[in-house]
Amino acid sequence: MDAPAVDTPAIEMIDITKVFPGVVANDRVNLTVREGEIHALLGENGAGKSTLMSVLFGIYEADSGVIRIRGKEAVIRNPNDAIALRIGMVHQHFKLTPNFTVAENIVLGLERRNRFGNLDMAAAEQKTAELSAAYGLAVDPRSRIEDITVGMQQRVEILKILYRNADILIFDEPTAVLTPQEIDELLIIFNRLKAEGKTIIFITHKLKEIKAAADRCTVLRRGRTIDTVAVKDADTMELAEKMVGRAVNFKLDRKPAHPGGTVLRIEDLHVADSRGPYAVKGFSLEVRAGEVVGVAGVDGNGQSELAAAIYGLLPVKSGRILFKGRDITRRSIAERIKLGIAYVPDDRQKYGLALDFYLYESLMLKGYRQPPFAQNLIDQFDIRAENGPLTRTGDLSGGNQQKAIIARELSLDPELLIVSQPTRGLDVGAVEYIHTRILAERDKGRAILLISFELDEILGLCDRIAAISRGSIVGIVTAEEATERRIGAMMGGLASPEGRNYA
Repeated sequence: MDAPAVDTPAIEMIDITKVFPGVVANDRVNLTVREGEIHALLGENGAGKSTLMSVLFGIYEADSGVIRIRGKEAVIRNPNDAIALRIGMVHQHFKLTPNFTVAENIVLGLERRNRFGNLDMAAAEQKTAELSAAYGLAVDPRSRIEDITVGMQQRVEILKILYRNADILIFDEPTAVLTPQEIDELLIIFNRLKAEGKTIIFITHKLKEIKAAADRCTVLRRGRTIDTVAVKDADTMELAEKMVGRAVNFKLDRKPAHPGGTVLRIEDLHVADSRGPYAVKGFSLEVRAGEVVGVAGVDGNGQSELAAAIYGLLPVKSGRILFKGRDITRRSIAERIKLGIAYVPDDRQKYGLALDFYLYESLMLKGYRQPPFAQNLIDQFDIRAENGPLTRTGDLSGGNQQKAIIARELSLDPELLIVSQPTRGLDVGAVEYIHTRILAERDKGRAILLISFELDEILGLCDRIAAISRGSIVGIVTAEEATERRIGAMMGGLASPEGRNYA
């Protein structure tokens, strides 16, 4: 392949249109990415960002428009065409085989064989180790995928595309499932890749990450290109307004709480992990009416199991869960719902919704004995659905799926709302709406238990904050005592930077 001219862009996507039944996902979109830059793609949920990158990687074929790679027009009908053009993509939901090793996943489809025709795993492991060392990824080629962290799995995905000699790297929502520490590490990796001459496009909703990592940013809204800006010249308010088409209020109006009686009391709770050891150990906490209590911690420290046990999805090994003084430790989920407990799970698609159901069916799942008020909920919670109540739930954007779950749970008029990762992967407009709604429910007197990996979210919404590490509470602080440094230290297992225990 001839070397492109110095000023030739790495990628030009010109007037790209992609239509699905009833939806124009990309409407004459234009995108230009320079060689060796980190380029962010910003937009609301459903703005067409992932569709556009899927067109570039050959998952979808554009209905019209032109793609040029390094100055030459390219026809990309499938991912093999993209890989041949040295384009690689790391998807939001990783494409790894859990019981294979790192090296086995990386070479899958490109397996080397020795002179006897057998798989040469030693060579594959050596090549993986060399790539890992070259880019500072620190991945063990012999580890099994099921035994490593989500952040490390993402590094394996990066190694997969580097192994295939990609120099245009696409990342779809790369930080949606990462802890704050892993996000910092990923942004360092981006800069290493850029220093090696790689061109990076990453889709994100997080304006802080764009400011930290990107050179330029292209904004999409409702399937159209709005603008491309140099990140150093743009402030977050400007980017947010371009994204949602209106001013966004980043400062939450959190009035002082006026807590009432204790609604939820957890006493010395122990919950087992699926692999045997306890995920939750000796956990004790109270949540009162009219307050938001946050559980802050790094992913994998028992938060998911804690929420599931309170709601009845996991059995309790020992300890008690009391709702308004009544022991519900062994009560069924149906009884807990009837008593007034609602749950927004951390994985909306796996646990929160039936994706093949119509929207009206998803909205009335727990209230099927009552008259359905689907259209009222759609209007009240501003759920944007192409075909109204008859929209397939799986066709909604992530933000609208989250609104649907929250609408359904609040329609039950609960006294206790358990909310886990409420804004994971959502754009600033949806985040603003959900945060405002959580505070409104608190002010109505609901007791809210909020579980989040986002420190900004915890600090912005919570009246009291409990830090969890290895399944146990490290300490509890009030909103007035809380700082990012203090909560971060507690999440790491320290009582506080000063050594004081706030439990």
